[in-house]
Amino acid sequence: MTKAIRIHETGGPEVLRWEDVDPGTPGPGQVLLRHTAVGLNFIDTYHRSGLYPLDLPSGIGMEAAGVVEAVGSGVESLKPGDRVAYASGLGAYAEARLMPADRVVPIPDGIDDKQAAAMMLKGMTVEYLIRRTYPVKAGETVLFHAAAGGVGLIFCQWAKNLGATVIGTTGSEEKAELARAHGCDHTILYTKEDFPDRVRELTDGQGVPVVYDGVGKSTFEGSLDCLQPRGMMVSFGNASGAVPPFNLGLLSQKGSLYVTRPTLMTYTATPEDLVESANALFDVVKSGAVKLEINQTYPLAEAEQAHRDLEARKTTGSTILLP
Repeated sequence: MTKAIRIHETGGPEVLRWEDVDPGTPGPGQVLLRHTAVGLNFIDTYHRSGLYPLDLPSGIGMEAAGVVEAVGSGVESLKPGDRVAYASGLGAYAEARLMPADRVVPIPDGIDDKQAAAMMLKGMTVEYLIRRTYPVKAGETVLFHAAAGGVGLIFCQWAKNLGATVIGTTGSEEKAELARAHGCDHTILYTKEDFPDRVRELTDGQGVPVVYDGVGKSTFEGSLDCLQPRGMMVSFGNASGAVPPFNLGLLSQKGSLYVTRPTLMTYTATPEDLVESANALFDVVKSGAVKLEINQTYPLAEAEQAHRDLEARKTTGSTILLP
């Protein structure tokens, strides 16, 4: 038996339970992983709270790194002892688990397990946002909300490497300093400033061609006001709550705007897309253009406290849980 965090009902962090589980043996196309580090992400709180409904009881967590302990029949690309990482499939908050072999990727030399666990979901999210949802080009000015968060710090560095000017919103001056240290050119304290007005000021009234918004309810309408005509609103998260229904005519009134609600699962749905996304991320990290900030570490058994701190905005950069 091994230990895992599971939920039997939705609610606050107190519903997370540290339980004995039997991970089983790998079937055809599966591998058994022994986790060495587990990533903490805001989507985990959506699953726990019920915002994203699950069949209960359920495991939780979507990102981890570990070592292959056993492989099932038909698995030829991996062998026991290989280091791998992933960002899909509920159940990462566990000491060991089974995974489909085609949903994990080998960790290259030069990247350790903690880095891999901290980067997969956040980093591949940035990869699809910045390279595929709206391909950022040199010379463009873009807006990213929550620039000091785990996704934000990776985004700021990657966008700067592409030659973009980055405007980022943060909730405190300390977080603003952190974002600037990672490539954010202009920071806006949304607690003190009207961010649409400030974006217009920074862009000489033009607005930006794209807004990347993982905050949701509290920033959505303001984000639309930051866009140029025919600009794109990329709503990829709900940290402040789900975006409420709105009149589609609002998009025409504000300049024939585009709105998209992408997910990492769609952008990495095929094994080929997954490998391409992961390799692009690994390459930019190994090059030194993107440096990972693991600013918080908790024992896996203390996932409840990690969730409390994440939701209270006490964390910056990436957080990992150690089995």
